[in-house]
Amino acid sequence: MNYTQAKWEHDEEDLYEPLLSEKDGNEVEIESSLPDELTRESLDLPELSEPELARHYTRLSQMNYGIDSGPYPLGSCTMKYNPKFTEDVAALPGASVHPDRSEDSVQGTLELLYGLQDYLARIGGMDAVSLQPPAGAAGEFTGILVAKAFHEANGEGDQRTEIIVPDSAHGTNPASAALGGYDVVELPSADDGRVDIEALEAATGDSTALFMLTNPNTLGLFERDIEQIAEIVHGAGGLLYYDGANLNALLGRARPGDMGFDIMHYNVHKTFATPHAAVVPAPDLSASAKSWPRSCPPRGCGTARRKAPRGRASGETPRATESGYERFDPEHTIGKVHGFTGNWLVLVKAYAYIARLGDEGLSDASAKAVLNANYLGSQIEYEVPFTPFHHEFVASAGDQDAADVAKRMLDYGVHPPTTKWPEIVSEALMTEPTEIENRETLDELAEAFNAVAREDDEVLEAAPRKTTAKRIDQASAARNLRLSWQALDE
Repeated sequence: MNYTQAKWEHDEEDLYEPLLSEKDGNEVEIESSLPDELTRESLDLPELSEPELARHYTRLSQMNYGIDSGPYPLGSCTMKYNPKFTEDVAALPGASVHPDRSEDSVQGTLELLYGLQDYLARIGGMDAVSLQPPAGAAGEFTGILVAKAFHEANGEGDQRTEIIVPDSAHGTNPASAALGGYDVVELPSADDGRVDIEALEAATGDSTALFMLTNPNTLGLFERDIEQIAEIVHGAGGLLYYDGANLNALLGRARPGDMGFDIMHYNVHKTFATPHAAVVPAPDLSASAKSWPRSCPPRGCGTARRKAPRGRASGETPRATESGYERFDPEHTIGKVHGFTGNWLVLVKAYAYIARLGDEGLSDASAKAVLNANYLGSQIEYEVPFTPFHHEFVASAGDQDAADVAKRMLDYGVHPPTTKWPEIVSEALMTEPTEIENRETLDELAEAFNAVAREDDEVLEAAPRKTTAKRIDQASAARNLRLSWQALDE
């Protein structure tokens, strides 16, 4: 038995840790000028020594599961280990820079941002990068506004009203498109799980503004017809948008810009191992723009004929000068999408990660991501209907309920994969081990998958049994919210 599994071999009562308010303490009377209905008459405050308090929070932390605890194979969500050296870099005194400081006093900050823009542009095959968007959906929304500015500059803003998304697209794709004021056209997948070329040809036309696609797609499949896809979209006058969720499968091997993508965003938490949204709002997703499929009027798209409008705020875009670095105002911009320079300390971590790995390291990371997914997929007993896959795969739980499978896997000391999506696979188990796990950990994951695959429905429906929180009525929990820790009167 491995350590991860062993720590869960406790009796149920051993997993209980009382709230601080339930520990011994003194009752303190409260005096307040607020109305009586807004105040308590008294408050019980626990009296704890420092060791008691430290042990309380340590026990609480041991009830949680995180990437520091064990493997976290959430497909698409990509919960990846955050290297501690990047945390150390972001904690350096010089990294704590107030965004209102004068330009001459933050030359190091501007140099780092300028360098990160260059890193990301070269990795993605793009001409320009904005570091402002603070989250995945914000990155998509910025890219959509860039596309809208392009079409408006060409006098087709009112005509281009539709954005096409595959039926396996991330949920934020249609949401961002709708927020941008576009009608969403869902594109069905072909039998092999990839883009249906005939359906795409039928869906594109004079109304097409954008086709949003990730490559490899959410099934982990590379779109082999990507050049033809780009030709179809560009031929209809639309733009091709790259959802960067799966860029970690391509690092050092292929670039979206070279495939024909015009706009993209980067998920630095997925690709470059920065904190996920649980720690920092999903970090920088930079909307980028490459050379456009046709010429762009200078009045609307930029100072040069083949430059694009950029999602940048006034005065926040760093550029190099003869004497150093400066903030400057792009001549044409879609406006501010986030305060100052985005999530600065997250950007520091992304820069440190890329600089540490370099070209060879990034290429090695993508190779290991693909290798790990294929090794794990070959070791589990569940069927994987779509192959060959790259950095992730979607297995089918078959006759078992995927949600029950996930809950039962918790009892084996591992985090389950993403379930029930994409819907193209029945009872989907979307799995991405990432490049960080070694073979021993992948074998542990496979053992958990296979143990659950052999169990009957009665066992699965009673799971989880060894976690602090047991199965709940999810529908009731969503509809009858309890917004306070305090017990409700019966």
